[in-house]
Amino acid sequence: MTSFSIVLIGMPTLIKIAKLRRLVDAPGNARKLHKSHIPTIGGVLIFAGTLMSYLLWYPFTEHADFGYITASMLILFGIGFKDDIVGTAPVKKLAGHLLVAFILVIMADIRITSMYGLFGVYEIPLWVSVGLSIFTYTLIVNAFNLIDGIDGLAAGVGSISCISYGVWFFIAGSFEDAILAFGLAGALLGFLVFNFEPAKIFMGDSGSLIIGLVVSVLAIKLIEYDTLDLPTELLIVSKPIFAMSAIVYPMLDTFRIFVFRVFSGRSPFSADRNHIHHKLLDIGLSHRMAVLLIFTFTILIISQAVLIVMEANKKFAIITIFVVILSAIPPMLAKRKLKKEKSGKALK
Repeated sequence: MTSFSIVLIGMPTLIKIAKLRRLVDAPGNARKLHKSHIPTIGGVLIFAGTLMSYLLWYPFTEHADFGYITASMLILFGIGFKDDIVGTAPVKKLAGHLLVAFILVIMADIRITSMYGLFGVYEIPLWVSVGLSIFTYTLIVNAFNLIDGIDGLAAGVGSISCISYGVWFFIAGSFEDAILAFGLAGALLGFLVFNFEPAKIFMGDSGSLIIGLVVSVLAIKLIEYDTLDLPTELLIVSKPIFAMSAIVYPMLDTFRIFVFRVFSGRSPFSADRNHIHHKLLDIGLSHRMAVLLIFTFTILIISQAVLIVMEANKKFAIITIFVVILSAIPPMLAKRKLKKEKSGKALK
């Protein structure tokens, strides 16, 4: 409620300031779906609301992660905000990501040390742990940045992920992690009031980078949570599978789009309209219908991770098959529609 209220009350003023200072994204190329000038600095209040609630409610006597996480948030917000205003060189962005990764993985020791039986893997060597943790952080941050392509998508998926993680940590008794999760969730829900179609403001990199950072920290901390401290109802839920299920859409879409670009002979970081959410628009769905369908998909996968009770590898295989089948449908329908339109034009 703290972060939600901050964003809800402050956003109209921020929108006015952004328009007065011309901090807006202009329509223009084929990839941009909006038809008017939209402010791009919504991440300012997502960051402010999350940080304020984290500062206000964090139980400082319990853990030392607070300082490292807050410092990382400040660094990434600065990078994202600068990029939203004047642009940031890719090398500087990379340096910022590596600095944050160093703080989180080396200094704060927030890293993956075991796969807890998934793929038959348990404890992993230190160098693998460090490399995997840095890769996980980088992947999740960039995944949320990449899905911020249609109104309400990144904020909605981010809020679902954070609520899922927050409930898990609350049940587990890790209130400081639950506070971080719910703080960001509240900020994103407040932002959705202004970002749901038709969007009055975009979050920009200053918002999407904060979402990716917080979600990656929560995912790694969930995977690493001591099983001996878990209540019975959480022991039957595979931690790695649950952590991945909450971020299934950004991870799936990023993997899919990178593979598609590489096989097309292009840079995996080049921009296009081949994301799943673009394909949903191509088959005739509105922004609202597309994002609601993706929200439903995310909740469905999270439910499967919680409700299916079986050996972790079998559960992972079943959920993966289900995810792959569902994700293949929008591109197939979009391709079929395009063929029909081409054949119709040829007949004319």
